[in-house]
Amino acid sequence: MSEEELESIIEQTINGAISTIPAYMEEIKQNKETLQVEDPKEFVYGMIMGMALGMSGAILSAQKEAPTPEDQIKVRDIVYKNIPQIRERIFS
Repeated sequence: MSEEELESIIEQTINGAISTIPAYMEEIKQNKETLQVEDPKEFVYGMIMGMALGMSGAILSAQKEAPTPEDQIKVRDIVYKNIPQIRERIFS
């Protein structure tokens, strides 16, 4: 898989995760006593980052036997490059 293909797949994964932000915010609002989340936006940010990194890693693992440390760094770098977009969607 080329780096451009990997970046495209990861960005699609991030966009999918970002699309869940409103639903997660509403879920936290409706279940605040059960969840006991102090800062819903930071909580959702952590969830979205976890989804982006985890799902991207899983996609990479499905493409070949096991991702190398270099592959994992590429995934991390691509996800981290999108942090401003993710934070803007949550905190604005």
